[in-house]
Amino acid sequence: MIRLDPAFLRVPLAHRALHRPGSARIENSRGAVQAALEHGYGIEIDVQMSSDGVAMVFHDDDLDRLTDATGPVRAHSAAGLAGIPLKGTGEGIPSLAEVLTQVAGRVPLLIEIKDQEGQMGETDGILETAIARDLAGYDGPVALMSFNPHSVIRLAELAPDVPRGLVTCDYSPKECPELPPDVRDRLRDIPDMTAARASFISHQWNDLDRPRVAEVQAAGADVLCWTIRSEEAARAARRVARNITFEGYLPGLPA
Repeated sequence: MIRLDPAFLRVPLAHRALHRPGSARIENSRGAVQAALEHGYGIEIDVQMSSDGVAMVFHDDDLDRLTDATGPVRAHSAAGLAGIPLKGTGEGIPSLAEVLTQVAGRVPLLIEIKDQEGQMGETDGILETAIARDLAGYDGPVALMSFNPHSVIRLAELAPDVPRGLVTCDYSPKECPELPPDVRDRLRDIPDMTAARASFISHQWNDLDRPRVAEVQAAGADVLCWTIRSEEAARAARRVARNITFEGYLPGLPA
């Protein structure tokens, strides 16, 4: 089990980088990454896959919300995605390799692998292989996580020296209507820490009092949380969580 770099427990992590809705600093963009760097925050980003097996920094499965294009991200090549501007910007969708070069180890970088299978099932390993390839030789605090435990288990083999974690939540039917009840029930119990050789979880902040979270923490895992939008919520979350992922405000930094 590879532990998080201590930097992940020191500085708050900007959710999808330090984005600001309605501005040119759109989520997961180079501009949002640069803003987080300038403020000294850690950065959380999301990774999807192009049609030609390149890891791209983008949250949604589809392009519709964040660009003027439509359809699935993975229907386009990396070069095609690089040429699709994010709304309100002149920036195309960045690759993970580009963001790694931009961050260059200056702040902790938390990479969430988005579920490619749709039902939190087995993956084909293409995205995980691309991520491991991009991270080879990266010098700086970095960690990988996913809601899909199969991705994290795969990464334990492909990138064994990179800290890994599971993104976890209460798996309510309202928030996860696409998942069958048995899948929600299983994932809610966070059963894959050992199989994934995971050293942390990032848990839904308003569900941190769940007994299973306390069990995971007592077993030695670090607990991060998502997504904090106020100082009041941050204070409540930090009663359990070692660090926060935030958006919509600027939390204080350690002296």
